[in-house]
Amino acid sequence: MPSLLFARLLRNHDRPHSKVDRFKHLILGMCLSFLAQPLAAQVTVDYAPGAQPPIKLHRLAQPIQLDGLVDEPAWRAVDPFPLVMYQPTYQGAMTERTEIRVAYDDDYLYVSGKLYHVVSENLRANSFYRDRWSGDETFAIVLDTFNDNENALWFYTTPLGTRFDIAVADDAANGRDSNNYNWNTFWDVATTRTNEGWFAEIRIPFSSLGFQDEDGRVEMGMIVYRWMGHNNHRYIFPDIPPRWERGSNKPSVAQDVILEGVYSRKPVYVTPYGLGGVQRKSELSPSKTDYRFNDDFTREIGLDVKYNLTNNLTLDATVNTDFAQVEADDQQINLTRFSLFFPEKRQFFQERSGIFEFDTGASGSRLFHSRRIGLVDGQPIPILGGSRLVGRMGEWDIGLLNMQTAKEGDVPTENFGVLRLRRRVFNAFSTIGGLATSRIDVDGGYNLAYGLDGVVRVIGDEYFTAKWAQTLDKNQLDAGTFSFLDAGRFMLKWERRIIQGFSYELEVVRSGADYNPSVGFVRRRDVFVLSPDVNYQTFRGADSRFRRIWVGNWSNIYLRNEDGSVESAWLHPFYWFETKGGATLLLSTAHTYEDVRMSFPLSAGVMVPVGSYWFHDLWVEANPPDRWFFRPDVTFRTGTFYDGWKTTLSSGATWNLSRHLELRGTYELNLIRFSDRDQQLDTHLGQIRIQAALNTHFSATAFLQYNSVADEFFVNTRIRYHFGEGNDLWLVFNEGFNTERHQSFGPTLPVTDSRAILLKYTHTFIW
Repeated sequence: MPSLLFARLLRNHDRPHSKVDRFKHLILGMCLSFLAQPLAAQVTVDYAPGAQPPIKLHRLAQPIQLDGLVDEPAWRAVDPFPLVMYQPTYQGAMTERTEIRVAYDDDYLYVSGKLYHVVSENLRANSFYRDRWSGDETFAIVLDTFNDNENALWFYTTPLGTRFDIAVADDAANGRDSNNYNWNTFWDVATTRTNEGWFAEIRIPFSSLGFQDEDGRVEMGMIVYRWMGHNNHRYIFPDIPPRWERGSNKPSVAQDVILEGVYSRKPVYVTPYGLGGVQRKSELSPSKTDYRFNDDFTREIGLDVKYNLTNNLTLDATVNTDFAQVEADDQQINLTRFSLFFPEKRQFFQERSGIFEFDTGASGSRLFHSRRIGLVDGQPIPILGGSRLVGRMGEWDIGLLNMQTAKEGDVPTENFGVLRLRRRVFNAFSTIGGLATSRIDVDGGYNLAYGLDGVVRVIGDEYFTAKWAQTLDKNQLDAGTFSFLDAGRFMLKWERRIIQGFSYELEVVRSGADYNPSVGFVRRRDVFVLSPDVNYQTFRGADSRFRRIWVGNWSNIYLRNEDGSVESAWLHPFYWFETKGGATLLLSTAHTYEDVRMSFPLSAGVMVPVGSYWFHDLWVEANPPDRWFFRPDVTFRTGTFYDGWKTTLSSGATWNLSRHLELRGTYELNLIRFSDRDQQLDTHLGQIRIQAALNTHFSATAFLQYNSVADEFFVNTRIRYHFGEGNDLWLVFNEGFNTERHQSFGPTLPVTDSRAILLKYTHTFIW
């Protein structure tokens, strides 16, 4: 029904109505689609974030030995926190005895867990591999170290002592997208296991946290929890109701805690590296009759320095930066006419990266994206050096970045600069700020950008966001074509940030034709975007097999600025179910409208012609509980696609053969048929990730990918020996193969397109 109403409105968009009339019709269509979704009343828990009075953490009078036994007299003097069940049934009956304690001394924050099991065989301990969660039981602490209700550092471990550290941004409002899984810092953990369960001790240096103190008094937010894989139980402190997405790591609902007699420590971390190896790439010979290999022998040294200027301001400097050990990007197949987004994985850019976030709405566009630095079309550009300053000065969050890249081929040497400022206003959950970027090359070319943003918590869970960004490009200014509005982009959003009961979001974006942040990411320009979403979620009681049922509708409309005509539109009504055990099922239909004014290729021989298209598909997605040792998942979509049909099958499986070996395989198949014009396209994207770990020190990963559209097979293998925090030896092997060697023109491609073997050693000195 929603798609039919929408279709009737869009079918008439070329009629001689005014632009205002078209907007009215489109908005009316969205409202009607919302009314088609079932809603029901539900009582919600009255809970005000941050309302609980702060509590004082215990200061240790005796030493703690980090051995995972939790048997020192010092621990017995600390009271455990009163835990409640967070999931699967909020405030349900807890079945496993759990004691979590937090204490501190002059230099460290300590966290201990006595994590008992009635049946010891229920304990899940699947992998030694760091930062690769595999359904293991976990024990965690989340710290909002600046108590800004926006950012947090999340540490957790497993019965094997495997470490995970994540930086949380934007108050976890965007689910997984708010989490930076590539962030790492210095900390230690020890665990032991017995027939009674498992026991853990975490030790985090204050120098790894960053905080503000007033004469030795520190106030920060804290959440601690235990999650068990065998029954999907999560026990948590403080008592947080599940009315927010990922509330168990949401900074604004953390318990405020007080530490006294804690002062800043300013260690200096100096990390030199040495790199050696050979890289081979195939190149077309001058005669253009065959391919030859060009070998490049690499011998490099570089240096990273980290210094805490104050207890809440950190300076990172780098010279001759190299990222040889970074995992390869996941391959993607693009079946649209717009750019693909790839996340940042390089460690230097991870420290408090949430400060630099400046999302400009509409499919993930942003004013700053660090992958623009040192990468061109996915290929690395040498970085001569740079510096990065992040933290807080008084009431202001500050981020400052400056990097210099070297000349590489036709790409000139360039300087990149970023400045971010932000502070709280009105209340503890509202901020205003700004961000500026610059990209200047040696030939005098430049691109400058600035943005202003504000996020205001109006009342309760109601938030209003306003952002404005603008770019200043040398070519436009020299040509005299600069237009204030055309070179700008604004975003307005009103949202209700809860997942329990009725929630909604309305986002409006206008992007000018000349808006071009060359240190950012933009998927579409010269458009006006309207994105209304509506959701209703209900949490079931203890007697139900379901934990949560979610019904909603996601949608957006892209209008061309030039004439107000519809470029694209998307309606996605859905039902989503989550069982008490953690399995999920999505049932949905997607209704898409595309007005194509210029044909574009899906592959070398398949085009989408000019025309206006409505297409519809059925969408089913199923995921198993995390506790399964073999975890298959599947997504199936089928329906019309432009003037043809498309069926997509995306499946994967994770298999923990033992705690030392995990296999993860994914496969995506697209079958596309345009029978009226006798064209078809079959795409295949396969990935296999093999993760092996002898223990928490020695590990290896092999990442194999096949992309049928690129006709390439990629291998990325990394072997790591971790001597201690900051001291690592890496052996990296990369190779790309041509799977379709015979071309319609030119010589036969070689079997191997590129190959690299590199050895890298880093060693951190601490003063």
